[in-house]
Amino acid sequence: MRLRAALIGCGRIGTKKHIEAFAGNADKIELVAVCDIVKEKAEKAAEEYKKRCGLHENEYVQPTTHNPQRTYKPQVITDYSELLDKDIDFVTIATESGNHYRITVDFLSAGKHVLVEKPMALSTKHMDEMISLASEKRLKLGVCFQNRFNPPIQELRKKIESGAFGIIFNATARILWNRNRAYYEQASWRGTWKMDGGTLMNQCSHNIDLLQWMLGGNVKRIYAVTRNYNHDYIEAEDFGVAIVEFDNGTVGIIEGTANVYPRNLEETLSVFGETGTVVIGGLAVNRIQTWRFPNEEEHPFMRLPDPETVYGNGHVPLFEDFVEAIVEDRKPYVSGEDGKKAVEIILGIYKSAKEGKPVEFPIGEFSTEDMKR
Repeated sequence: MRLRAALIGCGRIGTKKHIEAFAGNADKIELVAVCDIVKEKAEKAAEEYKKRCGLHENEYVQPTTHNPQRTYKPQVITDYSELLDKDIDFVTIATESGNHYRITVDFLSAGKHVLVEKPMALSTKHMDEMISLASEKRLKLGVCFQNRFNPPIQELRKKIESGAFGIIFNATARILWNRNRAYYEQASWRGTWKMDGGTLMNQCSHNIDLLQWMLGGNVKRIYAVTRNYNHDYIEAEDFGVAIVEFDNGTVGIIEGTANVYPRNLEETLSVFGETGTVVIGGLAVNRIQTWRFPNEEEHPFMRLPDPETVYGNGHVPLFEDFVEAIVEDRKPYVSGEDGKKAVEIILGIYKSAKEGKPVEFPIGEFSTEDMKR
């Protein structure tokens, strides 16, 4: 028996990656509805799902080896409140970042499990409320940090958990990308403090999540500088650097920019330890560039191809894990508690930049909107 699910938000990520993940897990998930306030976007998502599942008629595809269940074309709706009392097990949320909190709370309150895109919310208070409500309702809350499932990232994680690095000293996350005026004109919410944040919150949160995951421990202190060098038509930053100190003694260095001329350059995660050095790069931290341990200087994943987009290919295994977490009644691989950590680091960066001094953790209540005050 498959779980019944709905997609809320049919923009670029929803239509491209969530639909891909639903179709890739059609043996485990029945996508019953797609929702967007713009009906044409929801209709496009439904058609994309139909195409990916091999639907040649409007109703269903006959069972096959890869798809043992009939897969119906999902219902198209424009108001997600219609789904709150429907027979569905979970929803995935791929709306504007500033709406993640409200929609998540509504579905958790209605007894539905929720898998929400990054960032899970834009304030520490809202993230805590989401986590608390999921726990109270005994529901699963997952966050789409899909790059944790990249094969090279999994290989790095195994080395860290095995102790192969010895003492881990530091790690660096570099996101050297380009976002031009056309990108921000595609969606008016991008680059606003109310609905998004800047480059660090939008483009860099995946790699910041990986950095804190690999270094472990709790954040102790952050010192940061942010700038808006080249995008005077948005409210938030297009460049930021930060030093993140952890209570276990490790140090993270973050550099994120949307100003690289003339196009994306690289995204890398580098981890340095007593007996190990690893650098993972590629289009979406999907390929090992450096792999050095005693008597070990090569890895097969040095020759992996780039994915089609910067979103990578991790949504399919992410969705599979979330379904299994529901069925097995266990914690998702990327839980709400996990998803909060990267966002709180970014909010700490914002607070440090605003105050012009180091910020101690925990930072207390703080949101992107505090940057306007």
